[in-house]
Amino acid sequence: MTYSGAVKVGGPADVHELQDLMISKVAVGAMNNNAYLLRCRATGEQLLIDAAAEAETLLTLIGDDGIASVVTTHQHGDHWQALGRIVEVTGPRTYAGRYDAEGIPVPTDVPVEDGDTIEVGRVSLTARHLVGHTPGSIALIYDDPHGHPHVFTGDCLFPGGVGNTWKDPKAFASLIDDVESKIFDELPDETWVYPGHGNDTTLGAERPHLQEWRERGW
Repeated sequence: MTYSGAVKVGGPADVHELQDLMISKVAVGAMNNNAYLLRCRATGEQLLIDAAAEAETLLTLIGDDGIASVVTTHQHGDHWQALGRIVEVTGPRTYAGRYDAEGIPVPTDVPVEDGDTIEVGRVSLTARHLVGHTPGSIALIYDDPHGHPHVFTGDCLFPGGVGNTWKDPKAFASLIDDVESKIFDELPDETWVYPGHGNDTTLGAERPHLQEWRERGW
């Protein structure tokens, strides 16, 4: 079946099958959070992005193979409600942006800097530090050698705009500057965007609206 990225809480995962990587997306919790399970097809190693809620749902998705690592995109509580349970059961390395790690109650094994690489099997993800939604939000970029890039943006980029900056002009300017310079300026229109809530999008669908977002201030 063709991947759409449209998932509902209580519904099945949607699986994006790439040549080297399988990406399973599931919606969990009261705030309709997305969690993403990445599986290296060569080694079977798995990585979870955002243990947001519903630990048992996530453990079922993970399956018997467990996970080697879990990445928390930022410190807001709706993105780590299940993290303690997932770590307790599967024992993965924990990653989070260096400037958000203190706001996450489960210890971060690897504080992530801008440009750091995170491995899942033979697949490499590049972390980009995006400041404004929180001080230490990170996005993860998979530059597929067989196709277009894929970027997991947490709450920093959605269909229709950047993440919430609570009407703080400085925070908004910081976030949209980082999203434009580190995501839009570096990646092509075909790049698939996997956000922290709701449906997916592409950079090509959003790029024409960047100036509109700047002018409206959110």
